[in-house]
Formats: sequence, C-alpha cells, structure tokens
Amino acid sequence: MKTPDTIRHAPVVVKLLALVTFMGAMSFAAVPLYDWFCRVTGFGGTTGVASAGSDVILDQTMRVRFDASKERGFPWEFRPVEREIEVRIGESGLAFYEAYNPTDRPVAGTATFNVVPFSAGQFFIKVECFCFQEQVLQPGERVQMPVSYFIDPAIVNHPEARHVQTITLSYTFYEMDLPAESAHAAPAEAEAVTVN
Repeated sequence: MKTPDTIRHAPVVVKLLALVTFMGAMSFAAVPLYDWFCRVTGFGGTTGVASAGSDVILDQTMRVRFDASKERGFPWEFRPVEREIEVRIGESGLAFYEAYNPTDRPVAGTATFNVVPFSAGQFFIKVECFCFQEQVLQPGERVQMPVSYFIDPAIVNHPEARHVQTITLSYTFYEMDLPAESAHAAPAEAEAVTVN
C-alpha cells in the first residue's frame, strides 16, 4: 500500500534514476564525442585526413619533425627513419617510421598521434598512414611504415597557426590483443621499402 510519503517522493526517485541513466549514457558517449570534436577542430593536435594531396603548393616551407614513443612494456623498437624534413606548404611529403619486433612471438600494436603546436593540427593532413590500422609484427620482423601528408596552405591565413615554423608529428605505439588469424600465422614477409 502506497503511503503519502511514497507518493510524494516518487517524482524525486524518478528524476534521480533519469539523472543516473543520463550520466551513464554520457560516459559511454564521451570518448567518441571528444574524438569527433578533436578531428573537426584540430583541438589537441589532432590531424586532418584527405584522400589526395593538395592542389596548391606555396613557395613557403615548413620544417616537420618526427617523434616516436611507446607505452611502458611495449616490446617493439620504434623510431622515425628521419628526424626532420623540410617541405613546401601544400607539397606532398613522405616520411617513414621503423618498427622492429625483437621478441619470439607475434605482437600487435596501434599508434596514436598528435601534432604540436596544437594550432597546426588541423592543417597537418594525412593522406596515408600506418596509424590508420592495427599493425602486427612477427617474431624478428622489421618494417618501415610510411606516412604520406601535406600541410594545408590555409595555415598561412590562420591567426594563430600562420606564425608556426616547425610542426612536430608524434606517434605512440600501444600493444593490442593479437587478432585470431595472426596468432598462428607463419611469419609474414615485411614490405621492403627503400629510403633514398
């Protein structure tokens, strides 16, 4: 039997349950929403993505530095092949990172990335990148992984980014669970990439 107190407190209980449900839903949506926000605005050094290079190439140049790190305990060796490249704004650039798995087991990894200074993130456009998909290295495998990019010429008109002289592209590799089809696969041949 409902008492007057039960009836009086029912709206409060319903509101609290609705609030808890809303907060739970927002906690699940926070990561995808933040990721979307960063990709749209370039916030936090998130880069842009394009399917082709720029149609406009300026005479101005910019230095692009490359940085590599990995989570603690991640067994690969990981480094940029070249530490710095100078490119014209709008010109297609190509950089390589080298990864080596010194262990006796296959190891899967995925790379997160950012650009510093943050104001330049939205103008650093990747066309192709090893970071777009999970990488699996077999025991003893060494590979060179390419990053194809350009700097959007719109950077020269941006109030904050137009004064940038050097952009640093950083990758951090994290270990992932090995895909089932790779766990028992024979060692794959690494793609041979010659850097001149």
